[in-house]
Amino acid sequence: MGFLTPAEIAATACAAGKSKTELPILKMFLLGILAGAYIGFGANLATKIGSMDTLLPGGTPGGQFLFGAVFSVGLMLVVIAGAELFTGNNMACFISCCNGQAKWSGLLVNWVVVFLANFVGSVLLVYIVFWGGYWGQTDAAGAITLTAMGSKALAIAKGKLSLTFGQAFCRGILCNWLVCLAVWMAFAAKDIVGKIFAIFFPIMAFVASGFEHSVANMFFIPMGITVANANPEMVAAASKMVDGVPVSVFNMTADQVVQFFSYANFFSSNLLPVTLGNIVGGAIFVGGIYWLVYLRK
Repeated sequence: MGFLTPAEIAATACAAGKSKTELPILKMFLLGILAGAYIGFGANLATKIGSMDTLLPGGTPGGQFLFGAVFSVGLMLVVIAGAELFTGNNMACFISCCNGQAKWSGLLVNWVVVFLANFVGSVLLVYIVFWGGYWGQTDAAGAITLTAMGSKALAIAKGKLSLTFGQAFCRGILCNWLVCLAVWMAFAAKDIVGKIFAIFFPIMAFVASGFEHSVANMFFIPMGITVANANPEMVAAASKMVDGVPVSVFNMTADQVVQFFSYANFFSSNLLPVTLGNIVGGAIFVGGIYWLVYLRK
């Protein structure tokens, strides 16, 4: 066959997980930085596509589909170019430990180091993109105003920071269930085209569905935080025309902008519950169940 069977995928995932837990720390960290940046590239492209309101009216099925479709480039880069992604490692390291091939201490080290490295890579890309000037523009009066891309970045971050703990946790489970299935199916493919197709559909599905990915959020939310804190008054003053009447976009004062778009709010309101949900979705719903089905003696 041109692809591996599910039982063969399980064995391949175990071997991959063992290799991941045995990587030298420096290599693990550098590959984690790359993965954070690669997922950030996908997130940035999705933000750009999502900001093109004249082509993709907000909230339309076509717009949501394309938002998710272009994001999938991030995991393609991780899997094919090679990098260490926390969410995919939730599955691979866990199934390998369950099968006795990797050590649980190695899993813990991998998850912690890769998670921190993913954050570094994501935020590094945030600042490079921010300094590229995509978020703001100068109007005829010389004042700095938000571009469509800047407004979209803020809207994405605001939506994610407005979730309850339970909502973020459940969306994190759903997300990494699909992400790890994408990685699982990519293990099955024996050529690059097969890996691309295996990755595309589950990733498109999770993003278009509005599920929560901890590493993607390391780009989406810090980008919103960075834009908001660069000029809180500009964000507070942002408006759009509705039936010929200007309406506030974010409905916040400048002080509320600074308080809401903060790293403290990000860590407690989104990153913590989403990360916990991602672990459950990837380790238990993919790695654990497939270990029970195909590998448990």
